[in-house]
Amino acid sequence: MRILISGGSGLVGHALAGQLIGSGHRVVITSRDPARVKGLPGGAKVEAWDAGSWQQLVPLIDGADAVVHLVGENLAAGRWTKRRKQRLRDSRIDSSRAVARAIADAKSPPGVLVQASAVGYYGPCGEEEIDEEASAGDDFLAGLCRDWEDASAEVEDLGVRRPVLRTGPVLSAKGGALPRMLLPFRLFIGGPVGSGQQWFPWIHLEDEVGAICFLLEHGLATGPFNLTAPHPLTNGDFSRMLGKVLRRPSVMPVPGAALRLAFGEMGELLLTGQRAVPKKLLEAGYEFHYPEAEAALREILGRN
Repeated sequence: MRILISGGSGLVGHALAGQLIGSGHRVVITSRDPARVKGLPGGAKVEAWDAGSWQQLVPLIDGADAVVHLVGENLAAGRWTKRRKQRLRDSRIDSSRAVARAIADAKSPPGVLVQASAVGYYGPCGEEEIDEEASAGDDFLAGLCRDWEDASAEVEDLGVRRPVLRTGPVLSAKGGALPRMLLPFRLFIGGPVGSGQQWFPWIHLEDEVGAICFLLEHGLATGPFNLTAPHPLTNGDFSRMLGKVLRRPSVMPVPGAALRLAFGEMGELLLTGQRAVPKKLLEAGYEFHYPEAEAALREILGRN
C-alpha cells in the first residue's frame, strides 16, 4: 500500500513509518519544513504541507491507499493561555478539515483515514472504567478532542473507512511523557503526582504502532478505539512500578497545588485521568505485546 502519514516526523509517526516500510509498504510523510526532518527510516519520502491548505494536500492524497492523520501541536509544551488554546485547536481541527476536503477532491481517494484523537475526549472520569461507548466530557480538552474527531467525519459519507485513535500517554525512551518522569526518580526524588489516585491509561509505543497497523489492515474497523493498555494503573501505582524497575524510591509526591501554580489549567492533565480500556481493539482481535506496565517499563528502560 501507499500510505500518507501527516505529522509523521513525531514520535509515533516516525516509529509507524519504520514499521510500515519494514512490512513492504510505501510511505510518504508530510512536514511543514521537510529539510529539517532527520533520521527517518530508509525509503520514507518527505513532502511539504503547511497543515492547513487542502489544495496543497490533494496531489499527495490522490492515489494513496490510506492516510494516517497525526498532526497536532504538543498539548504539554506550555501553559494553556487563551492564545495557546487557540493554537492547539487550530493545529488539530484546521488540519483535519483540510485532510477531509483533500480526500473529497481527490480523483482516486484513499479507502481509509486513520484519525488521531486522545483519551482526553472523556474528560476526568474518576474510578469509572471507560470504554468507547462513553460520552465526551465537558472540559477544554474533551471539547477539543470532540471537535478534532468531528472535523474529518464527513469522509465517511464518501465511503472512506475512518478508525479514530483515542490514545493514552505513549511510553517510550525516545520521547513523550516517560523521559520527563525519569529524572526525579534518577535523582532519588521520584513519586506520585498529586494524590496519585488518578488513573494513568498508558500504552507502549510498540503497541501504539501495532494497533495503528492493525486498524489500517482490518477492513471492518471503524469509529473510535481506545489505544491504551488493557491494564491501566493509578498514577501512584505506576510511580511505584517505575521506582521498582529503576530500583529507586517512590515516596516524594508532587503537590497538586504546585502543578496548578506552575502550569495553570494544563496542570489538570497530570492531576486527572481516565480509567480507559481498549474494549473495541481487543474485541477486534488485537493482541498486545505489552499489556502489563512492569514488562513495558523493563523493555523500554533495558531492565529485563
